[in-house]
Amino acid sequence: MRITDLMIKEVMIMDLKATTKAEAIDELIASLNKSGRINDPELFKEAIYKREEQSSTGIGGGIAMPHAKTKAVNEPTVVFAKSKAGIDFDSLDGAPAHVFFMIAAPEGAGNTHLRTLAALSKLLIDADFIEQLMNTKTPDEVTALFDEKQQTEEAEQAKKEAEKAKAAPAETKAKAETKSKTEAETKADSSEDFVVAVTACPTGIAHTFMAEDALLKKAKEMGVNIRVETNGAEGAKNVLTEDEIRRAKGVIIAAGKKVDLDRFHGKPVLQRPVADGIRKPEELITKALKGDAPILHADAASSSSSADEEKTSIGSTLYKNLMNGISHMLPFVVGGGILLAISFLIEQAAGADSPIFQLLQTIGGGDGAFHFLIPVLAGFIAMSIGDRSALMPGMVGGLMAVNANAGFLGGLAAGFLAGYVILGLRRVFKYLPSAIDGLKSIMLYPVFGLLITGAVMYYILSPIFSWINVGLVDILNNLGTGNMVLLGVILAGMMSVDMGGPFNKAAYTFSIGVFTSSGNENGLMMAAVMAGGMVPPLAIALATTFFKNKFTEQERKSGITNYVLGLSFITEGAIPFAAADPLRVLTSCIIGSGIAGGLTQLWGINLPAPHGGIFVAALANHALLFLLAVVIGAVVSGLILGLWKKPIEVKA
Repeated sequence: MRITDLMIKEVMIMDLKATTKAEAIDELIASLNKSGRINDPELFKEAIYKREEQSSTGIGGGIAMPHAKTKAVNEPTVVFAKSKAGIDFDSLDGAPAHVFFMIAAPEGAGNTHLRTLAALSKLLIDADFIEQLMNTKTPDEVTALFDEKQQTEEAEQAKKEAEKAKAAPAETKAKAETKSKTEAETKADSSEDFVVAVTACPTGIAHTFMAEDALLKKAKEMGVNIRVETNGAEGAKNVLTEDEIRRAKGVIIAAGKKVDLDRFHGKPVLQRPVADGIRKPEELITKALKGDAPILHADAASSSSSADEEKTSIGSTLYKNLMNGISHMLPFVVGGGILLAISFLIEQAAGADSPIFQLLQTIGGGDGAFHFLIPVLAGFIAMSIGDRSALMPGMVGGLMAVNANAGFLGGLAAGFLAGYVILGLRRVFKYLPSAIDGLKSIMLYPVFGLLITGAVMYYILSPIFSWINVGLVDILNNLGTGNMVLLGVILAGMMSVDMGGPFNKAAYTFSIGVFTSSGNENGLMMAAVMAGGMVPPLAIALATTFFKNKFTEQERKSGITNYVLGLSFITEGAIPFAAADPLRVLTSCIIGSGIAGGLTQLWGINLPAPHGGIFVAALANHALLFLLAVVIGAVVSGLILGLWKKPIEVKA
């Protein structure tokens, strides 16, 4: 298929009237709609802007390529347009865009169409070609220019393939043609300058292949051999082999979506946005050759047995999925929690009948932000497993857990259930005729995914986890002082084990679960966790202040910042220090956090706010004792670290 089969003359705009990005998008969509190439302009526009939110399609060099793949498109089409004055399109290089290609692809676009769009993307790397396009006057000239350019590219490709086939031994010719081994791959066998790359963008239509072409061309100019794997709409192409990865000096990941990284374990891996692959190929190749990138340590690293490998890989995957849910839930926790905290302050001053108190309770509490905690957690766990098709059944399953009083445990179960249900449905539906592929995402996955997830939650998981959740809350409410102190020590200490990692998030999530499932006593766990999370950065700040000779000038400056971070309950401020000296920093912080958490339980401190640090301390039933627990923990940690750490050697 020719590129000009998609770039029809009727929709071309040789002189855009728009002066802004929004106006340009509207004008391009209007041209598509007028020609009948789309059936729902608003839905298509929504898809275009969703892509723009991920990263601007103004790729620089005067080019913009807004694109979307959606059911709103009747026929795959490319709208060519020009603007003499140029339009600010939020381009990556900050320059105005003059040449526009709006790509409209239907959900069921065939491989031929996708390959044609990929070919179009590669042509736009050529600056001379873009200049020629700017000088065109009519749609006929644009069409002729593209036909000529594509014919030239095809002729060069045919020549390369003919030379490669001629050079291959007669007896292995068929095998060589089947493998399609590239010239760069062949040279790499004896070259030291060899790197590998993976390019991918969210839609897999344009940027994926532009980044590929930019890297290939720049590598050729630099005399560097490179192999580029593309993760486009058709799936992975030119997939890298284990031998290529082993021989490569470095790995370039120019991607705007998730790609498989485990296979690059032990290699220097440079991870950058796909746009950098287009605009900065020389920089990426140079860094990859020098190994100037972090060494990737995949969770599924090699071990003594394949069973251990599988176990590690499964654990890593489960954690990644869980963190996706928690990271999307946290804004609801923070936003709703702070508003709830403010409402409690207003209640103390103006009473429970205050309109402002009732407003903030409604916005932040069970009828507002906090109502979404478990559904959002479950939905995004499911989405991490089964992509967007799993989001809806995951959120509904989470809501069912809320309604059944199954708590956070029920929400976790709903998320993982929905995600794996969608994966199972994909395997089942892959045997259906390809003619109904377009129905899978819009009808089959939503209907069957929701039905199966909902049924399992209703009849099995919600009752089970409701019983567990109620029992857990009862146990916590009936714990004696000694046990509560021990639990406070453990939870608070976990906040310092990895400062934002899985132990930290596990302790925080557990406390949030208790916070939303029980009555006013739920603030006990939050007090311990918040105190434990405030200690590490405050301890660092104190140590850098009173033991100046133990820290560099840069560390002392960073230490001042940790006063603010610690008071705000942002534990991550201590991470740079922990990374530089993990044994001393982590040990001292865990001890201090454990002491602070234990004291909050010993003194029966109740803090009914899930976030805010010192700014919500006034809500505690014993505010001064809460602050005292934090201070004691921070001082103990700071002293241990300051006394344990060795002085900085001053060079003469």
